[in-house]
Amino acid sequence: MIQFNLLPDVKQQYIRAARMKRTAIVIAFLVTASSLFIFIMLFLSVHVFQKNTLDDLSSSIKSKTAELESKPDLDKVLTIQNQLNSLPDLHDQKPVTSRLFTYVAQVTPAQVSIGKIDLDYGTKTISIVGNADSLSTVNKFIDTLKFTTYSVPAEATSPGAESTSKPFSSVVLSSFSRNDKEATYAIALSYDPTIFDSSKNIVLTVPKIISTRSETEKPTELFKALPEKKQ
Repeated sequence: MIQFNLLPDVKQQYIRAARMKRTAIVIAFLVTASSLFIFIMLFLSVHVFQKNTLDDLSSSIKSKTAELESKPDLDKVLTIQNQLNSLPDLHDQKPVTSRLFTYVAQVTPAQVSIGKIDLDYGTKTISIVGNADSLSTVNKFIDTLKFTTYSVPAEATSPGAESTSKPFSSVVLSSFSRNDKEATYAIALSYDPTIFDSSKNIVLTVPKIISTRSETEKPTELFKALPEKKQ
C-alpha cells in the first residue's frame, strides 16, 4: 500500500507547534498545581497543625504545673533534690585526709612518737603532741617540717609544668617539757590544702636532716599513747 503526504510543509510545522504548545500548557499546569498544593500544605502546617500542637503542649504544661503546685512541701522536695545533685561535686572537693598518716610517717624522725594529732579544716592547721628522746630531736622534727616540699607531677601533655611548694608553714614549738628519759612536745603548724586535694597526686620531698619513720620503721609503730598526767 502506498501513502502520499498531501499536507504542505507549513501545515505540518503548524501541527507540530500546536502539539508542543499543548504539551507546554499541560506541564505548566501540573507545575502550578504542585506548587499550589505545597503552598497549601505549608500554610496548613504552620497555621493549623502546628498551632494545634502548640496549644496542646501549652495545655499539657499548664496541667502538669498545676499538678506539681498542688503537691504538699514541693519546695522542700526540690531543695533536697538540688542538694542531692550537688553531692558528687562536694564529694570530689572532699579532702583526702587519709594522706595525713602517709605524710606524717615521711617527716617524723625515728626517735619521735606521736600521741595526738588534731587536723582543723576551718583554720587549715595541724597540732601534733608526742614524745621524743630529746629536745634536739624535736628541733630536728620541726626543721624537717619547715624544709619539706611537695610537687605535683606534670602530666604528659604539659612537660616541664611541675613546680614545688611547701606543704607546711608557720611551724612552731608551742610547748615542751623534758626529764631524764625523754622529752614531750606540742607542735602547731599550718598546711597547704592542696596536699589533700583528691584531684592531685602529691609527692613529698623530705630533707635528709634525720632518719624518718618511713625509712626505719613501719608506720604503725609511729603512734604511741601519751603518758598519763599525774594528779
